[in-house]
Amino acid sequence: MRRARKVKILATLGPASSDPAVIRRLFEAGADVFRINMSHTGHDDMRELVRRIRDVEADIGRPIGILADLQGPKLRVGTFADGPQTLKVGQTFTLDDDPAPGDATRVHLPHPEILASVEPGHRLLIDDGRLQLKAVKTSRRSIVTEVVAGDRISDRKGVSLPDTDLPVGALTEKDRRDLDAVLATGVDWIALSFIQRPEDLAEARKIARGRAAIMSKIEKPQAVSRLAEIIELSDALMVARGDLGVEMPLEAVPGMQKQITRAARRAGKPVVVATQMLESMISAPVPTRAEVSDVSIAVFEGADAVMLSAESAAGQYPVEAVAMMNAIAEQVERDPLYPGIINAQRSEPEPTGADAISLAARQIGETLRLSAIICYTASGTTGLRAARERPQTPVVALSPVVETARRLSLVWGMHCVVTPDATDLDDMVERACRIAQAEDYGRPGDRVIITAGVPLRTPGATNMLRIAYLGSDGASHRG
Repeated sequence: MRRARKVKILATLGPASSDPAVIRRLFEAGADVFRINMSHTGHDDMRELVRRIRDVEADIGRPIGILADLQGPKLRVGTFADGPQTLKVGQTFTLDDDPAPGDATRVHLPHPEILASVEPGHRLLIDDGRLQLKAVKTSRRSIVTEVVAGDRISDRKGVSLPDTDLPVGALTEKDRRDLDAVLATGVDWIALSFIQRPEDLAEARKIARGRAAIMSKIEKPQAVSRLAEIIELSDALMVARGDLGVEMPLEAVPGMQKQITRAARRAGKPVVVATQMLESMISAPVPTRAEVSDVSIAVFEGADAVMLSAESAAGQYPVEAVAMMNAIAEQVERDPLYPGIINAQRSEPEPTGADAISLAARQIGETLRLSAIICYTASGTTGLRAARERPQTPVVALSPVVETARRLSLVWGMHCVVTPDATDLDDMVERACRIAQAEDYGRPGDRVIITAGVPLRTPGATNMLRIAYLGSDGASHRG
């Protein structure tokens, strides 16, 4: 099944989309990678979802990526004796270490790390920013605040701290248990929530030991301020606009989305744009015009993937939401302005053999109007560097490693095929040409360009480029 677009679609599974038949329909509608949200999924349900996705993968014969999204540290206030409380702007309200139920003057904050870190002047945002507090006086036992905006607080509402750097890692005890469980199932990507600093990736990497790639969710101002370091240690990024829009001014989020997308593209790391992309389709069969524009901006920007959350997990129209996102992406990529916008954002290649080959493959492919760029990639590096160039020529990634093909299913432009490793250069060219025709990337007489690393099976050593004609028998006619 060949997609008619290069950007990928990441669909979240949930109550509306956990049935095997629905998972298959989601893939057929355009989903390339499936997300399992560990905030709402137990280990048994997670294992069953992975099994169902792999069954669909085996039945269809295409590699499908799976992303397990860890919950991360969830900071919440305690409970109230008499239910929700009404506050007034300007009044004093205290968060403290007293476990007694709260009232209109105070509430328990069961997070000593917050009590120890917040300083006067810091903001505390409750319930996704619906209630805004400013710290006036702090100690290790309490934070006295002034109500700045909003008037209501209730049990267990979340706390966001845009001005405070908490001395805690990104992994909670729940995350560690979840991480062990998802790694045992062979998921392809792990998303880390509420990253603040590059060091937050260290523990997850140590536990994963290369069994899954690590995606950093950028949703806190502290992460934005150290973005370059986080990108260097990450395998991919997610622009998590939900929490980012709580802890930063909403009007700053679109510009930040572009900054993160372009920084990831420069580094050659996949980047996903997420949250509320087709939000109205949770309950409506069609999106708003503004949502269509939002998705199109991410595609024009050259993001590797766009993501559906509740739209596909719990909405009334999960398949329709994927189909709509697919249609928007296809239309954008057909737009006559699209190639120019993508080209204008392209970064200079790094001074490496792999980047030189990838640049040459793009230029040759576009100049000679070749049918496809075919990359042999065991580790995924060759595919990633080819995608960094954002070529208009279709890219086919051939890998003998199914895990590599699944991970690359998230990457812009990658049509992934699992194939046995070539025995020598001639076999490499013959195999590439046969697969190009079998996957509908060319007909007899068409030309393709092949990139690989030689000697074969040398990770990261992309150093070969070859043009070949497709023969009538599917093999290389001449090169």
